[in-house]
Amino acid sequence: MSFVDTLRQWDEAVTCADRQDFVEALRIFLSIQEPNSKICFDIGCLHLLNQDLDAAEKAFDSSIRRDEHLAVAFFQRGLTFYRKKRYEESLGDFQYAFKALRGNQLIDYKALGLRYKLYACEVLHNMALVEAQLGNWEKAQENLVKALDYKTEVKLTVIDRALQSILKQKLFKPVEFPPKVLFKPNKHYVAELEKKDYLGKAKVVASVVPQDDFSGFAPLQPQVEDGPACPKEPEVLRALEGEPHTVLFEFVPETSDELAVVPGNIVFVLQKDADNWASVIFNERRGLVPYNYLERLEISLGSKQNEGTLTPPSRAPPTRPERKQGPTPISEDTQQDVQCTDNTCIVKVHFSFNFAVSVPSGCSYAILIDKISKKLNLPSNGITLSLNSEANGQSIISTNTEMDSVWSHACDRRITFWCHTKELTRIGWKDDVMGTLAIAMPLLPFTAFTTDVSPTFCSKPCQLRSARKDAEMRKPECVTVIRVCVFLQIAQ
Repeated sequence: MSFVDTLRQWDEAVTCADRQDFVEALRIFLSIQEPNSKICFDIGCLHLLNQDLDAAEKAFDSSIRRDEHLAVAFFQRGLTFYRKKRYEESLGDFQYAFKALRGNQLIDYKALGLRYKLYACEVLHNMALVEAQLGNWEKAQENLVKALDYKTEVKLTVIDRALQSILKQKLFKPVEFPPKVLFKPNKHYVAELEKKDYLGKAKVVASVVPQDDFSGFAPLQPQVEDGPACPKEPEVLRALEGEPHTVLFEFVPETSDELAVVPGNIVFVLQKDADNWASVIFNERRGLVPYNYLERLEISLGSKQNEGTLTPPSRAPPTRPERKQGPTPISEDTQQDVQCTDNTCIVKVHFSFNFAVSVPSGCSYAILIDKISKKLNLPSNGITLSLNSEANGQSIISTNTEMDSVWSHACDRRITFWCHTKELTRIGWKDDVMGTLAIAMPLLPFTAFTTDVSPTFCSKPCQLRSARKDAEMRKPECVTVIRVCVFLQIAQ
């Protein structure tokens, strides 16, 4: 049995007990297949109301087996043993109940669903009574004196009367659990058992139709008195290219230019050929499908073909038509795409990461290096290409390289290059300046303060002081004054 079913039956049984229908409450409790310790406690309390002490004892045994720390269950079973005059077992249960209190004055079971407070002084009170029944009057007196340390103002008179009776060696009545008090399920869990309509029911707030109380989903109603009896059938705008057709039979392609479709698909026929093949569009893909597998579809609200769900035909599909030799006629856009693809070459570039670019076949070095520099977001004069990873000798590609020999390495319009970059400084290249013809012109000396972060160039005294101060604030131990001559580098 699920937790929800157990919770529902537990709530029904407690509701019957609140109506004083204890017979029905007990019947519902006993029908629960896997009761917890609280439900077993409730079953024992209902058996005590019916004076069925044996059944009550078994119920409290089940409750204690499921929860060994439920002090109120030990207390109730001790009362059951007391009624059956099994005083030693009753004394043991009262001692277990007092031990479960753990030195506290009371236990409030309200948080667990039981409106009852078990007081330590009441447990000691019943222990003294059982000791008196066994003839141990001194121990009975000791328990009552101990109960005075745990007593409250409400329970003061009960302990005093019992102590006076013990001094006279007379018996007194036990403190009993209140009848008709049961464990109840968590009210928050019970509230979740009821079905809730979170959306609610739609309500007509305003309508031009007189006495319009309709709420739900339906087509728009006519809003004018002199309007037509039936709403005019709206036309469907054909925003897609081609004529719509419904697929009747499953078609499995055998070549790359054929398209796979299944019954119920709606395709748009662009062109029908004389060999019974049609060029169609389906899911933004273009391909060939046998036309005898298709049926023309009229898109309109009044079309009988749109009523209900389309079911596949029960007859066998027609035979596959034979295709004519030669290329299948295609549109001008497709021809342009093919020509564009035939004139391009895929260039794979090995860098710190690998990437590929598309360039015209046999293009010049300027076009190739411009394409790669834009991809890397680097200047073209800082990039060196080579045909292998070593980048030395004849493998290096530059402006003086014969591009015909480079493109001869291409295979199936694909070629692989290795890319290397050069690091620039503020004056020029750090490495390899042989590729650039420069004219050096000496200028006025400049003063530079350098750190390991970046150099600062200045020529005026105010700039010099500011740069020095800034450099010392950053890293005073790494400041170096350098007198340099800047050379103007002019590319030929």
